[in-house]
Order: sequence, then structure tokens, then C-alpha cells
Amino acid sequence: MKNIRNFCIIAHIDHGKSTLADRLLEETNTVSKKKMKAQVLDSMDLERERGITIKSHPIRMEYKHSDGVTYILNLIDTPGHVDFSYEVSRSLAACEGALLLVDAAQGVEAQTVSNTYLAIENDLTLIPIINKVDLPSAMVDDVKIQMMELIGCDENEIIEASSKSGIGISEIFDAIINRIDPPKDNSGEKTRALIFDSMYDNYRGAIPYVRVFDGVIKPGMTAKFFAHDKEYEITETGHFVLDKIKTNELRAGDVGYVVASIRDMGHIEPGDTITVKDNKAEERLPGYKKIKPMVFSGLYPADADDYDQLRQALEKLQLNDASLEFSPETSEALGFGFRCGFLGLLHMEIIQERLEREFNLGLVTTTPNVIYQVILRSGEKVQVDTPAKLPPFGDIESILEPIVAAEILTPKKYIGAIMTLCQKKRGVYKTTQYLSPEKAQLIYDLPLGEIIFDFYDKLKSISSGYASFDYEFKEFEKGTLQKLDILIHSESVDALSTICHSDDAYHRGVALCSKLKELIPRQMFEVAIQAALNNRIIARTTIRAIKKNVTAKCYGGDISRKRKLWEKQKKGKKRMKMIGKVEVPQEALLAVLQIDSD
Repeated sequence: MKNIRNFCIIAHIDHGKSTLADRLLEETNTVSKKKMKAQVLDSMDLERERGITIKSHPIRMEYKHSDGVTYILNLIDTPGHVDFSYEVSRSLAACEGALLLVDAAQGVEAQTVSNTYLAIENDLTLIPIINKVDLPSAMVDDVKIQMMELIGCDENEIIEASSKSGIGISEIFDAIINRIDPPKDNSGEKTRALIFDSMYDNYRGAIPYVRVFDGVIKPGMTAKFFAHDKEYEITETGHFVLDKIKTNELRAGDVGYVVASIRDMGHIEPGDTITVKDNKAEERLPGYKKIKPMVFSGLYPADADDYDQLRQALEKLQLNDASLEFSPETSEALGFGFRCGFLGLLHMEIIQERLEREFNLGLVTTTPNVIYQVILRSGEKVQVDTPAKLPPFGDIESILEPIVAAEILTPKKYIGAIMTLCQKKRGVYKTTQYLSPEKAQLIYDLPLGEIIFDFYDKLKSISSGYASFDYEFKEFEKGTLQKLDILIHSESVDALSTICHSDDAYHRGVALCSKLKELIPRQMFEVAIQAALNNRIIARTTIRAIKKNVTAKCYGGDISRKRKLWEKQKKGKKRMKMIGKVEVPQEALLAVLQIDSD
């Protein structure tokens, strides 16, 4: 037990976590030189293409220290983007220590700060590391000052390293072994293991990934879960060494997986505790607080027959990503689908791409929106996660919108431009603090509905990519909000409805109408596109009809022949207009996003 160390790597996005994990695996010969590739733990194509970690990845390494003892190191590589902070919090619950990685050229960033606070809350031993010290633009001394301010460590505790060229790797191993405590030897206690992740195997069912805190788990035992009364016989236990490696048992302190032929995916809940029937624990382990989704969007199958396949795909993804939430819904424009809750816009984009790639599904996505609280004149409070569910205008007393506390870290020369952007997004300024003479921290209260679309992209472009951004939900606050409906051919399209601020509603309605005019194909009849605010039309544009030349075959002769044909055409168009339906393409449904980015 004293030779086991459980740790994870936490950092801001693109500070070199996956590269450091590669070096640790190479140094311990966990991966042979032949199989070695960049980002070896990032198993998804999406992770490699985008150069980001989406899933936390557990792996077991054996390291022979200079004192002659072989240590077992359980590493969990974590994501760095704000949208995947739930993955990070779950990984921290399974560890005793964390490597805090900061890029020498960029310094402490927003996600570094929030991940550090998460680690401190979990009582983890932090090992500060400055990565990429061999870069020409490295500011090692400045970054040391920032790190000492952040976690209150001494300068001699900070390790200077370069994951790419292998500088400081042996010092990192020494720090892991000497500074991080081994897990407590509780193998004689009642069995308790925390589920920190899971995946679905077509042949073996749902497989929970666990960190054993007390007791022993062996094949042949009967697993019991605290979340429900079902029991399952354990058929296999094992560790993660790139692939799953079978073992005889998992003891207290071990990180591994349990196979028990669990076919019902709803029976595995991340944060739940597993115990065994013969050595049953009475009290569950403290899990992690469930993070509420902030951004909602409708996902509909492009082919209505794929509805069941989409439901199964979402269930399988939910096993692998516990922060995803979904519930069935119907739309007049799109038919049957699911209302899905995400932690942010990148999270939504990744889920959509995984569904399309891993499950071969064609999807139609509606405009993302946030959750609102509506207080009715009767005094009742209701939650609204889609504009279509907003009660009639006359019944509403007030609408409360979600406000987030946003933290922006930026070089000081960009402060003016960033403050202008925050004001445009209805931000309320709170404070400015200087982490170093060159780096400032801005704190703003921002409406979540204003920042989910393009705030992050605009922030990156005005700061030349140097500013970083992190936020957490603060409260619901009363706002002057109204529902903007879009009517196409006199029919309201629920997928295009939005809830927006009164000052912005008119301009948004006009812009949406003109954008839709470009995107919706012309019909054989005239199509009116209207924007309505609380049932009052505020903007209108018309898509002209495609005209067929019915008199092309008439040459010479009396004009009455032509008039007869034109009258006939006119009647046909009138009838077509009455019964005609307008197909709205996917690009038009996402027109709301394009309005914001213009």
C-alpha cells in the first residue's frame, strides 16, 4: 500500500497536460517506443483533431525509483476546458495529489485558478510545475510569482520542466513519490468504492471505473449499489494499462474497473458507491455535487425512423459523460426528438459530433438557449428551458435570467477592449486585480444568455488569444426580457423562437428576417417571413415566388389567350399558397447564431 500513488494532472487548456502524460508513460515504459504517439491517452479522433482532452483517462504505471523500490502510479489525465470541469471534479475525488501545470509563456490562466480551488477543496497535495521552460517566450520568473500567489508555495517547491524535450521529468517523479501521501490501508474495512466514470461495452454491458477506498473487490462477489437495490455478480476486475488488464482483485487504494454484466445503463451513476453483499458497508462515500446544465438545445434525428437509435446513443454517451442530460420533446417543425442540457457550447458541439461519428446519426440541432425562471401573475414560479414553453404574455409577472460570475485573466493592454465587450453583453463590473505587473483579473457579472453564443470567440479575437475566461453560476435575476417569434408563411416556427432583452429585440427581429430570406429556398408561391414580439409583428420580409413562364408557347394571336393562362396560373398559385408548406433547412435553424456573430 505504501508504494501506491494516485494523482491527476490539472491545467488550463493547451498547457501541455497530455504531452506530460506521454513523457511519464514513456519514462516508465508503460508504452513501448513502437506504439508511442503524441497524445497517447487521447483515444478519440475528436481529441486528436482539436488538440484538446475531452475525457479523463485513467492509467497505471510502474516506476522504479532511485532507492530501488518499484512504485505503482495511478494517473488520471483530465480535460482543461471550462465546459469539462465536471470531469476534473470527478477525477480529483479519486486522487490524493495533483500536478498543477502552468505554461511558462502564458502564465496562470482562468481555468488554472478554478481547477486549483477544486483541488484545494478536495484536500489534495499540489505539486506546482512550470511547463515549456525551453520556449524562447518563456517568462519563468514572472510565472513563479503568479504560482506562489495562487497556492502560497515556496519558490524551491516549483519544478521547471518541458514535457516535449523531457526536462525535469525525473524531478516530477521524485515529487510524486515524496510529496503525495500513499492511500490509507483500509482493506480490512467494509467494502466501498467510488464510481468516477463508466463506459458501455456491447458484449460486457456497462463497466464502472472505480477508486476503491475500503475493503476488497474480487470476481465472484455480489456487487450492491447505494443508488438502487439491484445486485450483480462480479465476473472480472482489473487495472488500466492502455487496455484493460485483468487482475485477481482490487484492494483499498487501487483504481480499476469492475465487470458485472450490467445491461441497464441507468444502474450506473457516477458519484455512486459500490459495496459487496458479503462485506456490506452501511454508509456511502461522499460523491460529488451534480452540476446543473446551463445550455439547452433540441436534438432531432434527420430521419424520423432513427428516434430510438438516438435515444440509445444518448444513454450510452450519458454513461461516458455524466454531465449530459436529456428528456424527450416534440416540435411542430421537427417532429420527435430530445431536449438536451449541456455545460457549455463546446460541450454541446462535442456531443453532437460524437453522436454523428460514433453512432452514424444525421442530426438537426435547434438554437441553444439557457434556462429561465418565470413568475406568473398567480405567484407561481415555473422553469422554462425552451422559448416554446414560455407561458402566454398576459400571464407573466416577470422573467428571471441566469447570471454568472465571470473571471477573465488578460494582459493589461487588452483591458479596455474587454470591458467594452462585457458592457455590450450587459455585464456588471465588479473588480480588477493585478496578479503581476502585466496580468490582470477582471470579475464581471454577466447574463448567461448573452455569453453562450460568441462571447468566448470575440474575447479571444480582441485579446489576440491571450485572455482566458471561466465562469460559474451565481443567481437568477429579474430582467426585461421578451419572447421573439418567427413566423414563416403565417406559421410560428418554434425552433427559431428566442427569449431576448427588450433593447435588442427589434434589431434582432429585423436581422433574423433578412438572414432567413437568404437561407430559405424560393417556392412556387410568395412566402412571408415575420418577426413577432408578444404577438405584435415588428418586422417582415418576403421571399418572391419562382415564376414559370406559362405564355412561352403562345406566339402571335389575340392577347386574351395569354390572359386566360395567367388567370389560371394565378388561381393555382392562390390554392398552392393556402395548402403549401415551407421546408426550413438546418442552416436556417442556426441563423440565430449567425446573427450574433455578425
